[in-house]
Amino acid sequence: MFGQLSDRLGAALKGLRGKGRLTEADVDSAVRDIRVALLDADVALPVVREFCARVKEQALSTELAGSMNPAQHVVKIVHAELVRTLGGQARRIRHAKQPPTVILLAGLQGAGKTTLAGKLARHLADQGHTPLLVAADLQRPNAVDQLRIVGEGAGVPVYAPQPGNGVGDPVTVARESLEVARRQVHDTVIVDTAGRLAIDADLMAQLQRVRDVVAPDEVLLVIDAMTGQDAVATASAFHEAIGVDGIVLTKLDGDARGGAALSVVGVTGQPIMFASVGEKVTDFEVFHPDRLAGRVLDMGDVLTLIEQSERAFDADQQARLAAKVSKGEQFTLEDFLEQMQSVKKMGPISKVFGMLPGMGQMKDQLEQFDDRELVRIEAIIQSMTPGERRDPKVLDARRRVRIANGSGTSVAEVNALVKKFAAAATLMKQMAGGKGMPKLPGGMAVPGLPAGMPGMPGLGGGHGAKGKAAKPGKGARKSGNPAKRAAAERGEVEPAAPTNTPESTGLPDLSKFRI
Repeated sequence: MFGQLSDRLGAALKGLRGKGRLTEADVDSAVRDIRVALLDADVALPVVREFCARVKEQALSTELAGSMNPAQHVVKIVHAELVRTLGGQARRIRHAKQPPTVILLAGLQGAGKTTLAGKLARHLADQGHTPLLVAADLQRPNAVDQLRIVGEGAGVPVYAPQPGNGVGDPVTVARESLEVARRQVHDTVIVDTAGRLAIDADLMAQLQRVRDVVAPDEVLLVIDAMTGQDAVATASAFHEAIGVDGIVLTKLDGDARGGAALSVVGVTGQPIMFASVGEKVTDFEVFHPDRLAGRVLDMGDVLTLIEQSERAFDADQQARLAAKVSKGEQFTLEDFLEQMQSVKKMGPISKVFGMLPGMGQMKDQLEQFDDRELVRIEAIIQSMTPGERRDPKVLDARRRVRIANGSGTSVAEVNALVKKFAAAATLMKQMAGGKGMPKLPGGMAVPGLPAGMPGMPGLGGGHGAKGKAAKPGKGARKSGNPAKRAAAERGEVEPAAPTNTPESTGLPDLSKFRI
């Protein structure tokens, strides 16, 4: 979503590179470009004015640190102001001293309240809470049925005594839900309320009655992040009518310009607490202003990457693999397959790569990445026998033809996978030899991230036995001998495997980034 803003801010700050000192003219030029970038991102004008004024003031009044050049100095200031504009610090749910904690969801129709209710319930359940979803949207057609389906997908019970579709009193449902929660020992109640296509008096009056009867601990305003400037008016109206304690942004994975996220905090004075970043019930995150600011300025988001890897990778499985590597035991294709399947759980690989620092310069390659490559690799390995997975050396030409036919791929793709796996196995041996865990740029170790992440031989752009980046090749080479070339095409002779380049592997060339 913030790709355009990130590009524009990067271009605005690029002009400061190479300057020995920072003049007022330099600051004015950079701030002017930042103002245009924010306005193009559909950020509210009052927020833009305040943001730019603070950046200029600090850039001219703050002394340049000896270890920083002017560009780094301004980037630091812009980052700090982005964090401030987005709310400063992450805020969690304030749980009631006496359960149940009541969370009231409000917002316009189409913002994604019902789906968000299920995601929030799942998030709280994963933290050990026992949430109850309440179907208090009795106006929108099939809203009650939708919440039942969402609750079933999230594994959370739903209180829905009324059929909806215009039948039933949401105030009565909300009041009764509190007694049900106490009786069934639910420590959290999430009330899904009705919305409208636009703000009107009836909507606000109904929300006020529901609010008064349940006395919520948190009133969360659900806003579609793709609505731009309209989000500001929506946030203002709801905050004035019912009081808003926090904001939840949905569709943050969309292709809008992101102005809503940078505007609503400044308008309402309330923090963004959560963000919905996909369609799955698990695509839900606590909103960290500092991390989002880092992504916008192409500084990466390593902490979120680590958190996602911890959720995706089975701890026992990783412990077994670590013990296996430390003992110098052979890294097999079965281990490789387990790692690949765990990587898939983290979401689109381009999104995972995008959390690494400096990946903005590889934006085009990331956008061209095809996640189906992982599916093809998985199909190839699953077409092998257990013996072949444990010892790839037995894969002669006939076996490779059989595997290619069984997986719906070509012999060349099977050969390429075997070669990439050999490089991954070599890297695992290096780790067993005392060279330690792979590193992120800057030297930060990331335990639990598998072979197959950027800079590792499992997925294109890997490193050889000595950790040097593979030189770009020209793809698969064909023999000049017609007989050998024909035999290779039939799979009877192993052809020269293509070099790990984006063209040959279908993956981005990330060789200069180590994990």
